[in-house]
Amino acid sequence: MIETPVLIAGGGPVGLVLAHELEHRGVEGLLVERNPTTTRHPKMDVTNGRSMEHFRRLGIADEIRAHAVPSDHPMTVVWCTRYGGWELARFDYPSIDWGRDIIRCVNDGSLPLEPDMRISQVVLEPVLKDILERRAKHVGIRFGWALESFEQDADGVTSLIRHHDTGEKQTVRSQYLVGCDGAGSVTRKQLGIELDDLMGEYDPTAGRMFMIHFRSKDLAFFERFGTVWHVQAPLDGTVISQNDLDTWTLHVPLPPDIAADAIDPAAFLRERLGSDVECEILVANAWKPRLVVAEAYGEGRVWLAGDSAHQVVPTGGYGMNTGVGDAVDIGWKLDALLSGWGGPDLLPAYEIERRHVGIRNRAASARHVSIRGQIAGSCSPTIHEDSPRGEQARVRLGELIHDLGNLENEALGIEIGYRYDESPIICHDAGEPPPYEIERFEPSSWPGVRAPSLFLEDGSALLDHLGRGFTLLRFADVDTAALERAAAAQGVPLEVVDLRDAYARQIYERDLVLVRPDQHVAWRGYEAPINADVVMGRVRGALQL
Repeated sequence: MIETPVLIAGGGPVGLVLAHELEHRGVEGLLVERNPTTTRHPKMDVTNGRSMEHFRRLGIADEIRAHAVPSDHPMTVVWCTRYGGWELARFDYPSIDWGRDIIRCVNDGSLPLEPDMRISQVVLEPVLKDILERRAKHVGIRFGWALESFEQDADGVTSLIRHHDTGEKQTVRSQYLVGCDGAGSVTRKQLGIELDDLMGEYDPTAGRMFMIHFRSKDLAFFERFGTVWHVQAPLDGTVISQNDLDTWTLHVPLPPDIAADAIDPAAFLRERLGSDVECEILVANAWKPRLVVAEAYGEGRVWLAGDSAHQVVPTGGYGMNTGVGDAVDIGWKLDALLSGWGGPDLLPAYEIERRHVGIRNRAASARHVSIRGQIAGSCSPTIHEDSPRGEQARVRLGELIHDLGNLENEALGIEIGYRYDESPIICHDAGEPPPYEIERFEPSSWPGVRAPSLFLEDGSALLDHLGRGFTLLRFADVDTAALERAAAAQGVPLEVVDLRDAYARQIYERDLVLVRPDQHVAWRGYEAPINADVVMGRVRGALQL
């Protein structure tokens, strides 16, 4: 029998990030993945700024960026009549290099510390796996091993895993099991947790999509609108540039009268592109868009993260990025429990915190689906005419697209503005919370929010000063002895960081701000609380108020 504190079922990006989180914290664990290799499917193609902040905290951001689309390439989205047709609208976004300059110049807490990163999941997964295998001292990795079943009791979880090729079975005894095993999650199914799918409410006609992942060196065709990240035709789907060089992905609605297994991918691709381009098909398959959140995120010692708990339409890139947040949240909580200072409220709080984010992000994804539906519904055959009438129709459609906007690539409030307002392990302020917006993040230290990112007077990034445990940011000469004593008495790792920076103090709004291991604000005040023991008990999950 194999014994390990944490068993991670699933070695996609979420499982790998959880493994990195445990490794970062010195927590022993084992990751098993049913497939013998990392994915061959492109899936996500952007890692947002919040996920990049976590990768920076884990010390792997620079190595991952070395495998991404070059940092001087823009992130441009173009709408067109069809791929060989006319341009309708364009949304230009800065390159990584330019984005870094913007972040440093704005410096008001409203932006992430790290810019987005364009990288296909086909590339990201092997990089995450390789870094872990080279650096890991605490977490083992077994690809080709699938979780078959488990039983949990008061003291732990006994799991049966099976080798993909040989059929060999082994038993794993762990204190906790985290199911990062995707949409068809064995973990979720055995827990008996149902899924709530709202896709039909937002798009009653939603059926199947067809994806073709391919290589082509015909840059004259694929870059006819310039170096573009997404080229979107209202009725013909989206072509995604995976590396701005030779690898692309087409996602297109599949009519109900076409059988997916009867499709010749190369012919289908040429038909959709309207051009006889030379290409090498890498992967092609049908997939069904979903807007799903699990009705629960786990129970006892078994929990869900990533696609096993939520699935959204790729518009906005909320799938994997939401899963990264799950992995970080449950990672520090498992560390706290295994280290002995975490209380019984931590894992129930994981569900409250992350399910709220899953529901909110599903709603945002649904909103983006609706916008695309409005654009498609406004198309007429006239937009394809090479005539004054056709030109007028294209202008009108382009104006509509600009008016509707491209929030799916601009929703900073979704990416960095989520809060844990209902969490039982946050010391909530009285009064009305700040506005909760999709479009932007209003910097604040309101308890539950991600701590705002800004550069200090000495040029350092404030988030880089946060430790692996709790961090008490002290912006004035305030006595913090009571909080420090309470933390020591309860075994909570706490570091006091003195920052005498008037601008940062203005943004953080209080003289004392207590930040959790996942960079979310747990408590704030102008002076140390009289009930410091109660505050510390609550934030470590041992006391509900």
